[in-house]
Amino acid sequence: MPGLLRTAAAYAWRIIAVGVVVRVAFSVLGQFHRVAVAVFLGLVITAVLRPVAGLLARFMPRPLAVAAAIVGGAVLVIGALALVGETAADQRSGLEKEFVTGIDRIERQLEEPPFRLPPDAFDDLQSRIGKLLSSHRSTLISTALSGASRLLEVLTVLALAVFCAVFFTYSGDRQWQWVCDQLQDGARRQVTVAGRAAWRTFTGYTHGILLVAATNAVLVGIALFALGVPLAVPLALLEFLAAFIPLIGSPIALAIAAVVALASKGAVIALVVVALIVVIGQIEGHLLHPLVMSWAVRLHPVVVALAVVGGAVAAGVIGAVVAVPLVAVVWSVYQALRGRADGPE
Repeated sequence: MPGLLRTAAAYAWRIIAVGVVVRVAFSVLGQFHRVAVAVFLGLVITAVLRPVAGLLARFMPRPLAVAAAIVGGAVLVIGALALVGETAADQRSGLEKEFVTGIDRIERQLEEPPFRLPPDAFDDLQSRIGKLLSSHRSTLISTALSGASRLLEVLTVLALAVFCAVFFTYSGDRQWQWVCDQLQDGARRQVTVAGRAAWRTFTGYTHGILLVAATNAVLVGIALFALGVPLAVPLALLEFLAAFIPLIGSPIALAIAAVVALASKGAVIALVVVALIVVIGQIEGHLLHPLVMSWAVRLHPVVVALAVVGGAVAAGVIGAVVAVPLVAVVWSVYQALRGRADGPE
């Protein structure tokens, strides 16, 4: 047989073997996906709070420093959620009037040229929606009940994530050292190098994406407040959370803001918000990500896009969030081990 075919066959069966192992590993993780998500969130919390705990440990005992960092972070998150809830509650009465007026205005505009919809089109649509809701009432009730159970699962995952973060922040280095001590000398050195590279990349990505998300949220909040769009603070928080999904998160959040602007302030303000989507997307793609993320994550935009889409197809929103840091960590580990293999012993 030709040498080229023998080489291709040797590569092929090894690639298939690796693919089977990876598939089995992800299938096992899928069975325990809540635990995996909790550990991932615990690592994120650790990456954010460990430097704070280290700084506080200079002035107080480390257990107290870890407790202060965890409690301070929880207070900050709860305070942000309380601010959003209070803002939405204060604007509820005014929002109802603005949305009703805005929907009437949109109906009148659609009845005019060039759309020329019949006046009874929206009445027929409302009656159809009412009939649909009444005919699927049992389905809606079961969905609401399943949503309540999902909320309980989310709270359980968050509690486990905080529990893991406490011990990762307090003694994560000793835990990792214990894992390395269970290995043989040759494997121990390689795992140590890989672990350092992985954690450095993961913390860099976490800090960078937090900075990018906070900057986007501030810009969006200021712009929506200046335009008089209601729910500026909740929409800014939505932008902050959506920024954790690269490339597609921010446009989706700003599209929701555009819909709110269309219903409350009209088409002109909505078009301004659409223009805002383009401007912030350019700032994020050409300024924030190159400056903030280049030192932590060296991935081509095509790789980032493929990772996000692949993660979303495989595991939904959670997969889209986890995909980019996972690919970045794998790539950094590969580079670190290759550099060690090419360098002196």
